[in-house]
Amino acid sequence: MTPNNAPLRFFYHPQSRARMVRWMLEECGAVYEPVRLEFGGTMKSPDYLALNPMGKVPALQHGDTMVSETGAILAYLADLYPEKKLAPALDSPERGSYYRWLFFVAGPVEAVSTAKAEGWLQNQSERQALSAGYGRFDDVLRSLQLAVTGKRYACGDHFTAADLYLASYIGWSMQEGTLPSLPAFQDYALPLLQRPAAQRADALDGPVQMPSAAAA
Repeated sequence: MTPNNAPLRFFYHPQSRARMVRWMLEECGAVYEPVRLEFGGTMKSPDYLALNPMGKVPALQHGDTMVSETGAILAYLADLYPEKKLAPALDSPERGSYYRWLFFVAGPVEAVSTAKAEGWLQNQSERQALSAGYGRFDDVLRSLQLAVTGKRYACGDHFTAADLYLASYIGWSMQEGTLPSLPAFQDYALPLLQRPAAQRADALDGPVQMPSAAAA
């Protein structure tokens, strides 16, 4: 078992979903070693592929433990720093909502946003909608609105990793044009994106440019 005080190495590129993990690391007050990797270059190096065969970022190495996939890393860090209260307690009734929205972003929101950006949703048939794990774009949009409309936080009365993931993705997707800039999305996401830890992370990574499909 990896001890909690084992060193953290953060594999990233500043124009990727690793920005979300950077924000989470800053929320946690973590001490970590950033390791920048380049698309098509060091991300595909033998040394990195030995750690993460997908050859993508973000990834987090905690001692002997390797964690990839954005949602998994956020959840891992929330549990690694319980004093920050970035996840509801295991016996909290809010834990179900926390898992729901954390994995909703990792699953349907991520998939349908990519499909829309690539133009795959045009003339989508009913059969294609049934085959796709996310169903239809309008279904995902309606569910995402349910998560955030009229809420400061998605899971109870305090900020969690689910909020970080939701706000990051909503903000990024509105900027990219894969989600509409609905008032409910702006009212929820924009204040969270102004949190001090988010601002520190943005200062470290620089301005957002067009996202790359190479990120996980």
